[in-house]
Amino acid sequence: MTPRPTINDVARKAGVSKGAVSFAFNDRPGIAPETRERILETARAMGWTPSSRARALSVSRALAVGMVIARPPETLRADPFFPSFIAGVESVLAESGYALLLQLVPEDDEGHASYRRLAEQGRVDGVLLTDLHVDDTRPALLAEVDLPAVVVGPDQGEGLWPAVGVDDGPGIAAVVEHLVSLGHTRIAHVGGPAVMVHGRSRRDAWAAALADAGLAPGPFVESDFSAEGGAAATTSLLDLAEPPTAVVYANDLMAMAGLAVAVARGIDVPGRLSIAGYDDTELAAYLQPPLTTVTTDVTGWGRAAATRLLDLVEQRRPTEPVLSAPRLVVRGSTGPAPHDVPDSPTKERP
Repeated sequence: MTPRPTINDVARKAGVSKGAVSFAFNDRPGIAPETRERILETARAMGWTPSSRARALSVSRALAVGMVIARPPETLRADPFFPSFIAGVESVLAESGYALLLQLVPEDDEGHASYRRLAEQGRVDGVLLTDLHVDDTRPALLAEVDLPAVVVGPDQGEGLWPAVGVDDGPGIAAVVEHLVSLGHTRIAHVGGPAVMVHGRSRRDAWAAALADAGLAPGPFVESDFSAEGGAAATTSLLDLAEPPTAVVYANDLMAMAGLAVAVARGIDVPGRLSIAGYDDTELAAYLQPPLTTVTTDVTGWGRAAATRLLDLVEQRRPTEPVLSAPRLVVRGSTGPAPHDVPDSPTKERP
């Protein structure tokens, strides 16, 4: 068998020192750009890549980033957001020679002990903070233990760590405006946990869009972003003395479960009930009827968050994230409001 080339072989072939090869692969200053390119091209031609362990030692880093997620495994498995987001994260990490360390903790655990262990043991160089809570204490904790972080979500203004996120308000507002244009006046919302920033922001956007349309708030049920929670919330809405004619769900998983509940009850969707979700998961277009929803580039969001974290870890000039704004995708699950349903009261204006 042909022996695997070594760093010394690459240095000899490129006509440079072993240290120059290390500098080139670790993107460190001190060598000319044309020399760096010659070294990288020589390594590619020889099929040589640096050992991850050796590289970690040379740069005094773990070459790994962490994510601590406070959700049950079954909920995480069913929620299509995280696989798409992680795919985007991994696409950036793999190119840069980093690994992702994922930990699950119970829902009622903010993961403080996990973050402290990661920092104390030096297992990761930084972390991605997801599922941001209202008054979240994790950013301050990570500043205390000196573990770099990027907040995945809207900037909360605490100024401790950079945030990479998309404003989901316009997407929810677009759904409500679409339903209002179809004649709906009793528009309900099934939201995520109020303790989560995106659970609260989507509820606020729904309420604000109704107010802008001159309508009183429709019924609201707080849920947990799971299919089971979406089904239970839909059942409670349909059991109301005056059920809504349309429901805006905070994610597709709850909307798909709500659609199943309505169909099982013999309710015509969208003839009697219009249903809309958020996320535009792959399955949404193949339901019967296909789900009206809001599309976002979740994979691109993961790429942007990972890139910003590596910029922070490697002390590079920050890359300005370019993320697509949420966009309404109208499909067959929404239609005109039924004519035999009394209008909801309008919002009193001052």
